[in-house]
Amino acid sequence: MISGAASFYLYQIVYFLNPDDRWWSAQIPGVSYSFFAALLMILSLAMGYRKYTEQAPWKQQPIFKWLLALLAVYYVVGFWAINPEVHDRFVFDLTKLMVVILVAYKLVHTPRLLDVALWAYLIGATYIGYLATVTGRNSGDRVEGIGLVDSPDANGVASALVPSAVLLMYYAWMGNYKVKMLCALCGGLIANGLVLINSRGSFVGVVASAGLFLMYMIFSRHQKKGQRGMALLIIIGGISGGLYVADEGFWERMSTIQNTEEQGAGGSGRINFWLASIEVARDNPGGLGVQGFNAVASIYLPPEQLGGTEYKSVHSMWFQGLTEVGWFGLALFLMALLSLYRLSRKAKQWLLSVGDNAFYFKLLALECALLGYMGAASFINQFRAVILYWMMMLLAVGINVYFLQRVNVQSKEKKVVLKQPGTIKAAAYARRESA
Repeated sequence: MISGAASFYLYQIVYFLNPDDRWWSAQIPGVSYSFFAALLMILSLAMGYRKYTEQAPWKQQPIFKWLLALLAVYYVVGFWAINPEVHDRFVFDLTKLMVVILVAYKLVHTPRLLDVALWAYLIGATYIGYLATVTGRNSGDRVEGIGLVDSPDANGVASALVPSAVLLMYYAWMGNYKVKMLCALCGGLIANGLVLINSRGSFVGVVASAGLFLMYMIFSRHQKKGQRGMALLIIIGGISGGLYVADEGFWERMSTIQNTEEQGAGGSGRINFWLASIEVARDNPGGLGVQGFNAVASIYLPPEQLGGTEYKSVHSMWFQGLTEVGWFGLALFLMALLSLYRLSRKAKQWLLSVGDNAFYFKLLALECALLGYMGAASFINQFRAVILYWMMMLLAVGINVYFLQRVNVQSKEKKVVLKQPGTIKAAAYARRESA
C-alpha cells in the first residue's frame, strides 16, 4: 500500500536527522544517506511510472512548469553570476530539490500517503524540537549547532518548524484522543525548541499561520459540531503552553522586532537591506546569482549599517530571489505561488459544494502552513530552502488527492454513462447539462 512513497518518507527523516552533523555520526557509515533515499525514489517511480502518472500527472499542476522555468533562469544567470563557483554549487542543489519534489508528487498519490508524509515531517520537526531542548541555549540567548542540511543557522532551523504548528492544530482537531495526545507531545517539544532558538521571524510565522487558521475555524460558515469550542480550546491551550515555555530571554528578543533605533538590533533594521536590494536589482535587473547581494552589499550600504563587515545578507527570501535571479526570476516564483493558490481555491470551493468540510479545512491547513513558512522566511534567506518547496509540493498533493483525482473519476464515469443512451443515469446527466 505504501509502495514507493516510503522512499520519500525516508528522505524526509534523513533530512531532519542530518546524520553527517550529529554527534553520533562517527558510529555509522559515512555515506550520503539522502542520495540513496533520492535514488530509491527515482527507482520507485521508474518501476511504476504508468500507475503513478495515472494518479498524479504533472500536467494538471501548473506550478511545476513555473518552478522548472525558475530553475532554467538560475542556469542562465550562471553566465554572469558574480560568484560563479558558489552559484553553480547551489544551483546544483536546487536542481536535486526540484527532482525530489517532482518525483515525490507522483509517489504520494493517495490521502493516506499524504497523511504519512505530513506526519513524517511532523516527527522530524519534533526531533529538532527535542534536540533543541536537550542542547539548551549554547550561544548567548539561542541554540546553535543543530542545523539542517540547507539551513545550518538557528533562524533557518526555526523556520523549518513553523509549518508544524497549524498542521498539529488540524490533526488535534480531527483526530481521536490518541492523536490529540501525540499532537500535544509533539507541539510541546516543537514550541520549546522555537523558544530556545529565539527566532523573531519564526515567531511571526507561527502567529500569522495559526491565527489565520483559527479565525477560519471560528468564523467560517462551514462548521462541524464543536468546531468553535475546539478552536477556543486550542487558543487557551496554545497561549497557556506558550506562556509556560517562554522565558524572559524570549520576550526580550521578541521585543526587538520593532526596534528601529539601533541598526541591526531589531527586525525592522533589515528594511535598510531590503531597500538596498531594490537598488541592486535596478542596476542589475537580470540578477547577480547566488550570494550576489552579499558580494556588493558594501557598495549599497553605508558603513554604519554594515556593522564592521562587508559581506552582508539581504535577510529576506523575496529580496534574496530578486537579487539572485532578477525581476523575471522572482516573477516566475510568484506565478508558481499564484497558480497553486488559484487551483487550491478551486479545490476548496468544490469540496464545499460536495459537503467535504474536513478536507476543505485540511487544504486550508496546508495553505496556512505554507503561508507561515513564507512569513518566517520573509526575514531570512530561504528562497531555495527545502521546506519551502516541500510545503508547496504537499499542498499540490492535497489538491490532487482531494480534488483532481475525484473530478477525473467523475468525468470518466460521465463519459461511460453518456455512451449508454436511454439509461436513467444518462437522462439525469442530460437534464443536468441542459440546466
